[in-house]
Amino acid sequence: MIILHGGPTPNARKIAIALLEMELPWRLEPVDILAGDQLTPAFLALNPNNKTPVIVDEDGPGGGEFILWETGATLLYLAERTGKFTPADPAARAICWQWLMFQVSGIGPMFGQEAHFTHYAADRHEYSIQRYSREVDRLMRVLDGRLAVAEWLAGDTYTIADMATLPYLRRQLIDNAGSFPNVERWATAMLARPAVAKGMTVGVARAETIEGGFTGFTGFTEEHRSILWGNRQHNR
Repeated sequence: MIILHGGPTPNARKIAIALLEMELPWRLEPVDILAGDQLTPAFLALNPNNKTPVIVDEDGPGGGEFILWETGATLLYLAERTGKFTPADPAARAICWQWLMFQVSGIGPMFGQEAHFTHYAADRHEYSIQRYSREVDRLMRVLDGRLAVAEWLAGDTYTIADMATLPYLRRQLIDNAGSFPNVERWATAMLARPAVAKGMTVGVARAETIEGGFTGFTGFTEEHRSILWGNRQHNR
């Protein structure tokens, strides 16, 4: 059994998609990051970096319990464990890893910063909003260009690179419908997969407003900001 510690976040959902696609036995251990669950001693014992998700593989290498965090490493571990969703050919496998790292190093951090300054920061800072909004648009254009010449991010084969990327794009596809047709074609094909559709619903999300475009979670408070980015997050 693999225990996935996480909630309704893009990072947890990409691991859930992989677990479902690979047909591994698993269960979700909910972590409410807005309540500060990730700052508790119990969670810090799993991940001293206080970020979700974390997996605990009860039948890890050598037969013992194995704890792993960082989603790029987790996806590679699961793919290696099952022999699924990474190409066998070395060159094709490297291309898969390339697009996986593109998500981990680019899409994840940049989309997160754009969401923070656009929707969650207490004060509007126009330079930051423009900086990250333009970078998100550039990364979307990179994805759209790739998917104009390839069915999936790694080429002809659906892989962990696709699983890693889709959960971050939901708001962009809502707010920019029609702007990235190749990404939309790919996203539609992904969501037609039962494991992807189910994985995208993992965790109990707070209510959010999306009419006329995503505008953030309702009920977001200064305490939430303290937990995620302020004194609760950074206290020694």
